[in-house]
Amino acid sequence: MSSKRTQSEAGDAGRKKKKQVRVWVDGCFDMAHFGHANAIRQAKEMGDYLIVGVHSDAEITKNKGPPVYSEEERYKMVRAIKWVDQKMRTYVTTLETLEEYDCDFCVHGDDITTTADGTDTYYLVKANGKYKECKRTAGVSTTDLVGRMLLVTKQHHERDEEKEMDKEKVADIGKMSAANKCSTAKSPYTGVSQFLPTSNKIIQFADGKSPNPGDKIVYVAGAFDLFHVGFVDFLEKVSKEGDFIIVGLHTDPVVNRYKGSNFPIMNLHERVLSVLACRYVNEVVIGAPYAVTADLLDHFKVDLVCHGDTPIMDDVDGSDPFAEPKRRGKFKTIASNNDMTTQKIIERIISHRLHYEARNKKKEEKELKIMQAHMERIGKENKS
Repeated sequence: MSSKRTQSEAGDAGRKKKKQVRVWVDGCFDMAHFGHANAIRQAKEMGDYLIVGVHSDAEITKNKGPPVYSEEERYKMVRAIKWVDQKMRTYVTTLETLEEYDCDFCVHGDDITTTADGTDTYYLVKANGKYKECKRTAGVSTTDLVGRMLLVTKQHHERDEEKEMDKEKVADIGKMSAANKCSTAKSPYTGVSQFLPTSNKIIQFADGKSPNPGDKIVYVAGAFDLFHVGFVDFLEKVSKEGDFIIVGLHTDPVVNRYKGSNFPIMNLHERVLSVLACRYVNEVVIGAPYAVTADLLDHFKVDLVCHGDTPIMDDVDGSDPFAEPKRRGKFKTIASNNDMTTQKIIERIISHRLHYEARNKKKEEKELKIMQAHMERIGKENKS
């Protein structure tokens, strides 16, 4: 009997070890970018099943001001992030929330988050030992992206060595954002910044899988700037055309040639991570040629090339960039049935320019005060 009890107890212990670890993450996810996706990725690594709560428009407006994306748009963006297992609508994370969804703990980035009255959003779960932190992705934030649009900056672009920015534009940018260049005078969460890509970060986002024999390979190409719900709907439809989806991303100078102004808002490496985080994408070609060439089609063994139902700008020599796949009978137009564009997002920002500038300034001032208090507390602890 003693032996049987021991085996039974061992079996129970084994089952306990195999218990699914359920993780909770919540946030605004406004203009959901690769920084949000990276937080979600890190949270998923801490467990087996990830539930993501998306804050409502009403709660975001109450605590931060009106969001850029609507609640439904933000919800769709989160659904498209490949590490998400389940989506919910919520705001303040409570112990009751974690219990309701059988979550072991919640995860948030190591930046600062408070409610409208200044209360730590996670103080209850922290007090009960159900809180874990992940590293915030340096060099990107919704605030930063808004700043790029409002200041019409280009310093985030990756440029070809032989291409120089207009000297006058550089001078203007320097005047507008001189303070941003002083790390000691600006909050690290609100200054317009340059994302520094690493090979490890790309590996973390990539699946690392190759097509299986017999898979139908579909290729699409574009800027995919400010990765938004229109792109999500388009890529979801493209994913139904084949088994392995490859996205070619044009370089910043190429995008700027056919988009103009300060486009792209996100540089090539930022766009790579944004697209790789999408559950409908298997692979990304970094710096893809504007023209879909025979070499490209043959190299990736492409069965079908898709493009949205938007105008296609000629190549620099006046030729059709999709001439080769069309010649092979491998070209198809896919309608996303979503009228969202990068330009529309910018128009939303511009229409609320004064509000977003005030919000950014308020957020920056609050974070600087908290950071200063934190440094003073560390100083006192070191002296003692």
